[in-house]
Amino acid sequence: MDLLFRVLDTLLMIMMFLVIGRALLSWFDPRGATPVGRFLFQATEPIIAPVRAVLPRMGMLDLSPMITVFLIIILRSMLAKAVA
Repeated sequence: MDLLFRVLDTLLMIMMFLVIGRALLSWFDPRGATPVGRFLFQATEPIIAPVRAVLPRMGMLDLSPMITVFLIIILRSMLAKAVA
C-alpha cells in the first residue's frame, strides 16, 4: 500500500510540474512549435481539456492549467489522508 501511494503521489507531482511548465512555456511558445512545447502539450492536454470544457470562456485568459494544478493538489491531499 505504501509503495502504491508513493507511485501515485509521484505521478501526480510529475503531472503538476508538467502543467506548470506548459503554462510558463505558453508565454514564450504559445503555439507549441518547439519539441519541448509539443511534448508538454501532448502530455498535459488529456487532463487540461476536460477542465477547459467545464470552465466558462474568459476571453484570452485560460485558467484551466491553474484549476488543474489545484485539482492535482487536492487529489494528493486526499491520497495522503487516505493512507494516514
